[in-house]
Amino acid sequence: MSSGLTWRPLTRDDAQTSADLLNAMEAVDKIGENYTAEDTLTELVDPFADLERASLAVFDGEVMVGYMKVQYRPTAVEVHRVSLDGGVHPSYRRRGIGTRLVRAGVSAARVLHSQHHPTLRLAIDVHKASQIAGLAELLRGEGFAPVRYFQRMEHSLLGVAASRDPRIEAWSAGNDEEFRALRNSAYRSNWGFTPMPVELWKNKVTNQTFQPGLSFLLREGGVAAGMLVTMSWEADTAFSGVRDAHFMLVGTLPEYRNRGVAGALLAHALGAAAAEGFDRALLNVDSENSAGFGMFERAGFRSTMQFVRWELDA
Repeated sequence: MSSGLTWRPLTRDDAQTSADLLNAMEAVDKIGENYTAEDTLTELVDPFADLERASLAVFDGEVMVGYMKVQYRPTAVEVHRVSLDGGVHPSYRRRGIGTRLVRAGVSAARVLHSQHHPTLRLAIDVHKASQIAGLAELLRGEGFAPVRYFQRMEHSLLGVAASRDPRIEAWSAGNDEEFRALRNSAYRSNWGFTPMPVELWKNKVTNQTFQPGLSFLLREGGVAAGMLVTMSWEADTAFSGVRDAHFMLVGTLPEYRNRGVAGALLAHALGAAAAEGFDRALLNVDSENSAGFGMFERAGFRSTMQFVRWELDA
């Protein structure tokens, strides 16, 4: 273990040094995720992240060189899935810092679980790109096992034409609640589903990265049948020079599936993003969702990176 390091919980004042750490990690891990202080502040004010009891940051002087934080679920059925996130600066890896952070995260997850859902089974999840060196060995050594794989898919917007569909409308303050309710209904059968309450929706979706003009609702006979939510990170564009439109949520109500709803939304969103000057569209899909994977491929998306969901049954 490195000497001279200090350890304390994260605070909302750590936004800039957190962004600096994440960007240093990105320079080596190359997963396409860059951050501003505003982006990391969004994570630090997460309504279901208890920083005092369930976070830990490591500092070398004033520089953050590692961190972990835990997010609990406000509602759960049978299984309470707690998310553990964290990382270590590349120059400080393989010194035992990651191991200490993971163990602290597991302990913190158990504390939050005992406070919020003590009668349920606890599962601690870590979601990371498979290419991060040393991560698999660290997690396996602490008892985690891979339980799910996800693909990042991308679509070049070069030459994509605009698509018009009278059933489709853009996000507005007036239909925001329909978006959220549709997300919760459409994702209900997804593996690891957790409903998204209003406060989490505002924190995770309609924040500074949200693209309201590129987020769409499709109505069938007046019913909100499908939705697509787009987000974009200015830090990514500043670093790479490529404007990415992230299709973060694509969902259709079960009773309206296999009717071309998602395909119509994708075509509309791709054309709208191209018209707005975006260079590329990105999305993530569960590898076991063969129907969704096939639909995205038919729409022109191609897999570029794999992510792994690790789980510790605690």
